[in-house]
Amino acid sequence: MEGVIHAKGLLSLHLKPKPRDFRSLPSLRSHVSLRNTSKLGGFPSTTTGIRNHGENSHGFARKARALSDSESERLLFSCKDGNLVHGLSLKRRSRFVCRAEASISADGGGFIENKEKPKFLGVEIATLKKIVPLGLMFFCILFNYTILRDTKDVLVVTAKGSSAEIIPFLKTWVNLPMAIGFMLLYTKLSNVLSKEALFYTVIFPFIAFFGAFAFVLYPLRDVIHPTALADRLLAALGPSFLGPVAILRIWSFCLFYVMAELWGSVVISVLFWGFANQITTVEEAKEFYPLFGLGANVALIFSGRTVKYFSNLRKNLGPGVDGWAVSLKGMMSIVVFLGLIISAIYWGVNKFVLNDPTLPKSDRKKKKEKPKLGMKESLKVLLSSRYVRDLATLVVAYGISINLVEVTWKSKLKAQFPSPNEYSSFMGDFSTATGIATFTMMLLGRLILRKFGWGVAAMITPTVLLITGIGFFSLLLFGEPLTPLLGSLGMTPLLAAVYVGAMQNIFSKSAKYSLFDPCKEMAYIPLDEDMKVKGKAAIDVVCNPLGKSGGALIQQFMILTFGSLANSTPYLGGILLVIVLAWLGAARSLDLQFSPLAKEEFEKEKSSREKAKEALLETGKEETDGSIGKVEIEGTGNGSILEDIPIKKSSDGSPLKQS
Repeated sequence: MEGVIHAKGLLSLHLKPKPRDFRSLPSLRSHVSLRNTSKLGGFPSTTTGIRNHGENSHGFARKARALSDSESERLLFSCKDGNLVHGLSLKRRSRFVCRAEASISADGGGFIENKEKPKFLGVEIATLKKIVPLGLMFFCILFNYTILRDTKDVLVVTAKGSSAEIIPFLKTWVNLPMAIGFMLLYTKLSNVLSKEALFYTVIFPFIAFFGAFAFVLYPLRDVIHPTALADRLLAALGPSFLGPVAILRIWSFCLFYVMAELWGSVVISVLFWGFANQITTVEEAKEFYPLFGLGANVALIFSGRTVKYFSNLRKNLGPGVDGWAVSLKGMMSIVVFLGLIISAIYWGVNKFVLNDPTLPKSDRKKKKEKPKLGMKESLKVLLSSRYVRDLATLVVAYGISINLVEVTWKSKLKAQFPSPNEYSSFMGDFSTATGIATFTMMLLGRLILRKFGWGVAAMITPTVLLITGIGFFSLLLFGEPLTPLLGSLGMTPLLAAVYVGAMQNIFSKSAKYSLFDPCKEMAYIPLDEDMKVKGKAAIDVVCNPLGKSGGALIQQFMILTFGSLANSTPYLGGILLVIVLAWLGAARSLDLQFSPLAKEEFEKEKSSREKAKEALLETGKEETDGSIGKVEIEGTGNGSILEDIPIKKSSDGSPLKQS
């Protein structure tokens, strides 16, 4: 074997040799054919075989050591793919098969690089087979969601006998119970159905409903809506109950609203991300999941243009034609078509991609379950730490401030664009602008965090919301003196308020993904493990629901107390001012605590990296003293494997010890 070791070095064969040439093993293998075994001194003949396991294997090792340099040179020969091999193992066949356990250079310096897997644009083909279909699925789902989100607002806000005041009641008393009921049903079905059957069982009712709504329920709206009963209830209860009564008056529109909201939470969060996490590896997720976020905003831009196009169809229709019904049928046809495309992609991935044995599989370990804290325990955690309290204030303030402005803005939007087609056309432009702003902010968010730090990034969102909020409510409350100035610009105070409110909503949505969410998640990093887990659980239990429903509850109280959303505007503006100022104070306080903790965490990580580097260097020095090569012997009379013979070599290549 010394002669083999002294040869010019081992080159590895192709990573994927033909199965008929050798039996595959977990590690790197190579193969080569011998036509005449008599040329190989010391190898057993094909007729004799190897009878005794222990005797013959050690005999082979002794004979291998005796090979001369000239004989070892004859062992360098090429296979079909032109690679050279050493470290031989034999099989009893019509021709011998030789195999290298690993590729070792002549000086024992390590492995020689093997041929890479086929790639396209720098990405392995096997990975693209999964990522490209997932990207198309995500694009179609987000395209549909933008159409549905814009359409649901048009339906419930512009309907006769309804207004934007319906939204807070709808979110609290219809949307929330329906979401809870759906998740309970989903949990039951997941225990009965396979994953593939569960996907189809969930998505097909959505597709069927949106198609049926445009072609059946909406044309029959005057027949199925209890308008007379709603009028009697409103007369008995008073105008303060316009929102709750409107839920009954336009129940089919409210059902569409809820189904559109569920599309976002169920199809995106549960179905798509569940499927993506199931089939992708951790390395693929790290590389491609951020690109899905950018692709979502591209879908937002294109779907906004689609909504704009169908909303403007009314201009080309004759008198007496319900333009909104035509637009609705066109948009829902696209939703149904893309829903079927989503299902087809899912079927194709399961049929042709996941059954491919060459693809890398997801090997994620099951995560440790987070502690499920009750309300009492969550409050204790929140009250025990100033750091967690400040972080909770950020989450609650964001949710409340967004809801306070959004509903008030939509009420003014209806006043400016009372027609469903005009309202929908504006929402199409709004969605396109939101997509462009979010795409840009996601690219700039990383730069802002790196250049200006956590504190500045955390305060950008509330600062801009404060500035635009003051402008929005000032135009609503004190717009009359500004009428001449705005008239010279071709705007009324109402239109100016609509544009300023749109700017606030666009920025709030883009800032959530680019600045607010990263800052919130970064704030957990410096905490110790116990507080990190318990604090996050407490915020999930208390603060997220409070932030989402807090704004709606405040608006419901104001509407029922002061009679309408318009009468509540001054008070809502004051509440928004207090909440955003508290948000800024919490962000400032959290920055003073976060920066020292983050610096300390950075020093710990730097120290641990240096220690790990030193350990690797020490290990590398030890490995220069010798490396392990393997010779595998195959080819007994019955074709069984005898054993592996490790041979330890010194730095000059001479054998030290045989085990």
